[in-house]
Amino acid sequence: MSTIDFTGRVAIVTGAGGGLGRLHALGLAQRGARVVVNDLGGAVDGSGGSATAAQKVVDEITALGGQAIANGASVTDFAAVQAMVQQAMDAWGRVDVLVNNAGILRDKTFAKMELADFRLVLDVHLMGAVHTTKAVWPIMQAQKYGRILMTTSSTGLYGNFGQSNYGAAKLALVGLMQTLSLEGAKHGIHVNCLAPTAATRMTEGLLPPDVMAAIKPEAVVPAMLVAVSEQAPTRAILCAGAGTYEAAHITLSQGVHLGLTDDTPERLLAQLHQVMSLDDATVPGSGAAQGENEVRQALAARR
Repeated sequence: MSTIDFTGRVAIVTGAGGGLGRLHALGLAQRGARVVVNDLGGAVDGSGGSATAAQKVVDEITALGGQAIANGASVTDFAAVQAMVQQAMDAWGRVDVLVNNAGILRDKTFAKMELADFRLVLDVHLMGAVHTTKAVWPIMQAQKYGRILMTTSSTGLYGNFGQSNYGAAKLALVGLMQTLSLEGAKHGIHVNCLAPTAATRMTEGLLPPDVMAAIKPEAVVPAMLVAVSEQAPTRAILCAGAGTYEAAHITLSQGVHLGLTDDTPERLLAQLHQVMSLDDATVPGSGAAQGENEVRQALAARR
C-alpha cells in the first residue's frame, strides 16, 4: 500500500480559516506539506473580512511542528492572489498543490434571487478558482509537477432547491477541470474535483442534527489527500461524506441514429427513452468523443 506523503511539497489552501478548509490545511501539514493558509475571514455570505482566522490555523500547524504562513487575500482579486502565490514562492520556492476551497452562499429561489447575488457566487467559486489556478499554472508547468483540486458539489452535479447560483458555479468548476486536466497532462499537472458532504458553517441549519453529526468534515479529508497526492488520478470527480467515498461521471449514452427528415423531431420524441438510456453509456476521454460517436453512427447507417 502506497503511503501518501507531502514532505518537501508546498500547498495553498483557500478558504482555510475554518471548516473543511482548515481540516484540509491541517491534513496536508500533518503529512509534511508546508502550507499557505488563505482565508478572507468573511461571513458565509462573503461579507466582511479578517486575517485572524487564517492566522489561527497557522498557529495550530506550527504548534504541531509544521510550517505555514497566513494570507488574507480575496480569491476574487487576481492581483492579491498573484501576491499570495509570490508569498509562497518567496518563502519556499515552489507550489505543488492548490486546493480551491473558498466559497460563499447566497441562497434563494431563482425567482427571488438578485442578479448581484448570482454574480457574486460565480465570482467567488468559479473566478476565484480561475484566479488561483492561473497564478500557479506557470509555476507548475516549469516544475513539470502540480496537483490542483476544485471543490465542486452535489448541488452542481445534481441540483438543489434554492441554489441555482451555487449549482451553476460548482458545475462550471467540473468543466474547468475537464479541460485543464487535458492541457496539464504533458506538464505533469493533475486536476481533479471533490464533491464533499460535510457539516460546516455553510451547511449549518440546512440539515437535521443527527445528519450533521454523521457527516463530520474530517471524513472528507482522505479524498482530498488522495486527489492531490503524487499518486493522484486526473479528471476524477471524487465524492466524500460520512466515511463513504464515490466517484461521479459525466457519461454519454450510445444514442440512436435517426438521420434528418421532416419527421425526425417526432421520431426523436418517440425514441427519447432509448436516447436517454444509460445502457452501454461511456465516460468520454474528451469532448471530441460526442462528435465521434455521432459521425460513426451516421457513417454506419449509410452502409
